[in-house]
Amino acid sequence: MDIVYIRDFRIETVIGMFQWERRIRQTLSLDLEMAWDIKPAANSDDIHDALDYKAVSTRLKAHVEAAEYQLVERLAESIWLILRDEFHVPWLRLRVSKPGAVKGAQDVGVLIERGQKPA
Repeated sequence: MDIVYIRDFRIETVIGMFQWERRIRQTLSLDLEMAWDIKPAANSDDIHDALDYKAVSTRLKAHVEAAEYQLVERLAESIWLILRDEFHVPWLRLRVSKPGAVKGAQDVGVLIERGQKPA
């Protein structure tokens, strides 16, 4: 299985359940590992045969910036649905973290795996 990844992708959004969180934008950090067969792109050297991480990051940035979810869990699931339905990613490991959300911790968040992991 090949993996295309995006690491420490920082996006500002409204996220949280407390009133004060609903009035500010917070920075989230995303780490994505997406299963993708890179052999066709390696053979052709053509972006049309690749999982275009620029297109993925552009789409996710627009989505996350516009979202106003209360929970990172809901945001993580929405990201999976975009990658599955729009980019045809068969498997995803995603970490969504809120740096500085808990005093004394570097960050907190969720780590999810979705889809079928190719052999």
